[in-house]
Amino acid sequence: MIDLTALASLRAVATHGSVVAAADALGFTPSAVSQQVKRLERQTGVPLLERVGRGVVLSRHGRHLVEEGGRLLADLEQLEAGLHRGAGAVAGRLRMTAFSTAVRGLVAPRLRVLIDAHPDLEVSLHECEPWDSVDLVSTGRADLGVVHRWGDVPLAVPDHLVTTSVATDVADVVVHRDHPLATRGVVTPHDLLEEDWVATPEGTICRQWLHRMYDGTGRLPRIAHQSMEFDSHLALVRARLGIALVPRLGRQPLGTDLVAVTAAEPVPTRDVVALHRRSMTDSPAVAAVLAALRD
Repeated sequence: MIDLTALASLRAVATHGSVVAAADALGFTPSAVSQQVKRLERQTGVPLLERVGRGVVLSRHGRHLVEEGGRLLADLEQLEAGLHRGAGAVAGRLRMTAFSTAVRGLVAPRLRVLIDAHPDLEVSLHECEPWDSVDLVSTGRADLGVVHRWGDVPLAVPDHLVTTSVATDVADVVVHRDHPLATRGVVTPHDLLEEDWVATPEGTICRQWLHRMYDGTGRLPRIAHQSMEFDSHLALVRARLGIALVPRLGRQPLGTDLVAVTAAEPVPTRDVVALHRRSMTDSPAVAAVLAALRD
């Protein structure tokens, strides 16, 4: 009989490219992952890994086992979800991911209510960027992820994941109270052509949206400072070092020094979306989390 834990370890090696990376993703030691793969080789009677230089790659048998075994693991996950649904049990352990502002403004408050209502449910949360959440949920290393999608900026989601819209968020242009735009009710990109921006790094979804806002102006936003954290954006704006496009979700109080000005043409809107594997659709725990997030 094939050991399912060992099969999951082999799949992790295939996904992450090495025993060390697989161990880090699974929370095991590299030695434990190696032992699990060796046990799987003894059970199947075929070599599953091949040494290449100082590393290893899956053998032809290993690739076949991961491909076929992945469907088996998905079927078992679906079976378990169906059993829980039949029992009406919101219980067990759910691994969840979310981006930072969703953690502060949405997930943390709702999780407290959810866990109080379902004491047999254990939820662990990992903060990460949307594309990492998609990868973690897609490969089975997380069960449910919360991501965001800005307007028509795409976020690729594999077909075996189900998406559920849980909230809509809007971003404002945040300026210092002494800035000339602070008295404006609404601003458009044409009003912002000569401004210095505080922005997230190149390649992030928020940065892509900021660039997309300038479509039709013949210009690109002038980026003066970069930071991943919106709290840092506010600190830089407070120091009069630029302006920033900051979502309302999870935003700290602006205080007396900062002013949020409504942006238009286009309105910077993002959808907050939860995603899970299709095989977990029947899970009462997943349904309970989705209901809590939409509440």
